[in-house]
Amino acid sequence: MNYGSVVRDGVTLHYVECRAGAEQPWVIFCHGFPGLAYSWRHQLPAVASAGFNAVAFDQRGYGRSSRPTDPMLYDSEHTVGDVLGLMDHLGLSRAVLVGHDFGAAQVYNVTVRHPDRVMAVVGVACPYDFDLAGRGGAGANPPPGSAYPRAFARPDKAPSTCFAEVAAQHFYHMHYYQQPERPERELAQNPRLFLTRLFWALCADGHLLDWTRFSTEGNSYLDVLADPSIPLPWPWMTEQDLQTYVDEFTHCAPGLEFIGGINSYRVADRNWEIGRAWADARVTPPSLFIAGSADPVLQMIGDDALAVLARCSSDLRGIELIPGAGHFVQQEQPESFNRALLHFLDTLPARQ
Repeated sequence: MNYGSVVRDGVTLHYVECRAGAEQPWVIFCHGFPGLAYSWRHQLPAVASAGFNAVAFDQRGYGRSSRPTDPMLYDSEHTVGDVLGLMDHLGLSRAVLVGHDFGAAQVYNVTVRHPDRVMAVVGVACPYDFDLAGRGGAGANPPPGSAYPRAFARPDKAPSTCFAEVAAQHFYHMHYYQQPERPERELAQNPRLFLTRLFWALCADGHLLDWTRFSTEGNSYLDVLADPSIPLPWPWMTEQDLQTYVDEFTHCAPGLEFIGGINSYRVADRNWEIGRAWADARVTPPSLFIAGSADPVLQMIGDDALAVLARCSSDLRGIELIPGAGHFVQQEQPESFNRALLHFLDTLPARQ
């Protein structure tokens, strides 16, 4: 593997690449929260062995990349620009984009706004138009009287308003992150414990949604996350894996450990406004969706999310729900994930 960096608008993005050959197509991997380029450690060599060049980068606010503090520097215009800037740096006119969690929203945004730059797109864990700034496929101007059963992804209310309504009933992490300074301060007190509990809560064996038993008042995110029921190593994460995450998240000034994720939540309203111009757009390139069958994010979104994804996609070539995996499907079940991804890559025109 080779390491490099690209500077765009004063922000340095650190990346790792695994090349198959000068003329081979590229696959760009975009992580979410909590994540790093390291989150794709099982995919980069597998994709390169299959004849693609592969690259993953630490998002702005994470790892070895720059960590600006202004939330507005994390809006979708900036994160879309990060992908395009990396492509330009590598000399790519087009690439296959793979994105997990916040990275899924990112690659879908690139796809609908710059379809000429996207050979194909793979969303992981978060379906199209169900990110924190999405509208659940309702479009920019839904008919009067339309029902919006979800807590977020609505066209009629700003996301922060929706988050507050949920938080009036029980703890809700999306509302927690809207508060200035508090998340930075509280989560920085014990980054290792927070990462351990969050990784466990979101995996197939965890119980993230137990937060409904906690009130918003007086509780931090760390308070509502349970300790793992088994110690490390887990089947999908070693002690060294966790230590890598801890080291990379804390490679910063105090208080900036989780600024990338925190600010991605805080900019939800801004992204909702930006996204209005593309609210009726379809995902037109070849696409694939992969998620763990036990992913609590899918449980939060609702049963019709995958039907909406299919309706908004022109060339959806598969929906893969992988057993034995939660939110971190590419790490929890890497062999099954890679098999689905490589099969999809083999269907692309560049491989035929």
